[in-house]
Amino acid sequence: MMSGIRVFEGAEVRTYSDDLHSVYVEAFCAPPWNEGEEKAIEFVGRLVDDVRRPGFTAALAFAGSDVVGFATAWTTRAPFPTDRCYPQAAAGLGPDHTVDWLVGAREIDELAVRPLAHGTGLAADLLEAVTADAPDGRSWLLTSVRSTRAMSFYRRQGWTQATHPSPEGQGIVVFLGPHHPARALAPQPL
Repeated sequence: MMSGIRVFEGAEVRTYSDDLHSVYVEAFCAPPWNEGEEKAIEFVGRLVDDVRRPGFTAALAFAGSDVVGFATAWTTRAPFPTDRCYPQAAAGLGPDHTVDWLVGAREIDELAVRPLAHGTGLAADLLEAVTADAPDGRSWLLTSVRSTRAMSFYRRQGWTQATHPSPEGQGIVVFLGPHHPARALAPQPL
């Protein structure tokens, strides 16, 4: 029984850290992601700083009192970050597009739902909840080409793939949100 989605814009979301950790484990510690428990711990630990980012937004989906999914997002800062997977995004887009398309836009950091909620529309609702007020409709995210399910999901939601690794590539790709003004400028795959 779904009881709805609740949006948080600050540190209050950290009161659900145990639930977020549990959802993260169920979503990302299995194929195709195969992340270890340490990544789930790292995610929850990052929330301490992430909740202070400009534009931080989290959406949690509840079934009764249980968290069954979440999404986190914020405004990408300038200068464009150089940690995590950001260098791969910048390399794929080039310096001008990186600044013009991503800096100041709503960046989706994580989107996860428990397997029991797959196919229910919950992930789409969470994505909409954290992008509804994206500045000038500008939202973006990174995902891995390892997950054809994630890639297909974002396309079905109207997101446009803006970077394209080599056919044998196993890297990340940038997707622009359905209302991002640069969607039509994104290069199409060969």
